[in-house]
Amino acid sequence: MADQDDWSSKANEAVEISIVQAGETSPKTLSSFHPLFTYPVFGEEERIFGYQGLKIHLRFAAHDAYPNVEISYDKRFEAVGDTAATNIEEVMKEWIPPISFTKNAYFNNRIQADVSAKHFKPPGKLIESYTSKGRQFEIWLGELTDPGVQVVLERLQIFVSFFIEGGTPLALDDAEWTLARWRVFFVYEKLSQFPSPNGSSYSIVGYSTSYRFVTFVPTSKSGKAQDELSSKKTQTFTLPPSEPIPVSSFPSRARISQFLILPPHQHHSHGSHLYAAVTKTFLASPTCLEITVEDPSEAFDDLRDYCDYTHLLANGTLGQITLSTNLDPKLTAKKRGVRVPTAKILDTALLESLRKKNKLAPRQFHRLVEMHLFSQIAPHARQAGAARLTQRARTSDKDDKAFYYWRLLVKQRVYKKNKDVLMQLDHLDRIDKVEQTVGEVIGDYERLLRRMVEKAVKGEVDEGEGGTSTNGGKRDRAKRKLVIEDDEDEDDAGSSERGRKRNRED
Repeated sequence: MADQDDWSSKANEAVEISIVQAGETSPKTLSSFHPLFTYPVFGEEERIFGYQGLKIHLRFAAHDAYPNVEISYDKRFEAVGDTAATNIEEVMKEWIPPISFTKNAYFNNRIQADVSAKHFKPPGKLIESYTSKGRQFEIWLGELTDPGVQVVLERLQIFVSFFIEGGTPLALDDAEWTLARWRVFFVYEKLSQFPSPNGSSYSIVGYSTSYRFVTFVPTSKSGKAQDELSSKKTQTFTLPPSEPIPVSSFPSRARISQFLILPPHQHHSHGSHLYAAVTKTFLASPTCLEITVEDPSEAFDDLRDYCDYTHLLANGTLGQITLSTNLDPKLTAKKRGVRVPTAKILDTALLESLRKKNKLAPRQFHRLVEMHLFSQIAPHARQAGAARLTQRARTSDKDDKAFYYWRLLVKQRVYKKNKDVLMQLDHLDRIDKVEQTVGEVIGDYERLLRRMVEKAVKGEVDEGEGGTSTNGGKRDRAKRKLVIEDDEDEDDAGSSERGRKRNRED
């Protein structure tokens, strides 16, 4: 029998994706690209057995993402016993709609003859328009209960498996009350040139999904609501209700789930525009209490940090936060049980008020605060080593003192978050681990601040492909994670772990 390697194809290379529209005589290709991942479809090795010269061409109509699969090859392996060529169509049926497997000629005719395409509008409602590189773009928002939203999303979801590491497509056959929790944001380019009279003026660029988690709003000991939402009329009802209560009427936390900019449109600020539109929607919602993200990748973390940071600078939030350094030096004396309370370095009540106003999750908000306070310290002090910190709180250099107290805040956070793990180490190892982690934090903030300056100068922002996925990333890429921190704060759980895993529901 011939060497099996001769009949094995790399799935990532065999699969080619094209976005097409009606042309003069046949469909015109607007862009073509290959997937980053194919392991959800073709297995861990990302290889397809049984073909030579294998090509799997996935084409999508630019406006409504109508799909087509064309499979071609030079030779197919003749079965020997239980060894047979992979049934590619059967494997892919689990991941793309059945309409994808119509004849190539039917797809071509449909694209060319679809007179309704020129009247197509994206599902949902238009919420944002912007210009990038001299081209027009729009962002549309729809509910997953909308059949039009479901149709387009179902066709696009193959991209989740191809570009969002560990991502899984949404179940569109759930009960309506479950679907009502989902919102879908579509990014479309508004085309200005049409090679065919039947051509649509819209071409898909990317999309994002978000989920509503109904949350409990506690009351104070006096019985008064701690949040204004508790006093709203929508919060008062009898059980069972006389009619269905809309999910949108309940206080909730919004979780960004899938977030994808297609490869041909990356590095053109579409990710930042989409993220801004998503968060703007949540900030305007009277029932949304907090914005969270499901299992973000390193690239999405960077995009999120940039957008949130610039937003907090623009609205004056970060300008209200200062680091207090005029503390009694005795508070930092080396005495057992003596430590500087966080409230003496930062106005914790103000921080919590600002966090709630901006609807950011605690981990994300405090990370941005740390980064902002770090940026206010002179560069010479930010590089301070142990020798420069020997005077501790008694130093006369205001930047050295600020850096000392800033490091103290970070060390306190690291220790509190990882107390159970650290308590298993002896005293010296515990100190080393905390110091090592703080060093990682400093390096990460320096990198982010430097990139923010570079991007501001160039007028560009990197996009994370997905919900969390990285731009051109690989599964063995260097991970941006701290030495001992797990980053398992609420909905940001797992953000330092980038293994192949399903997107989490909690």
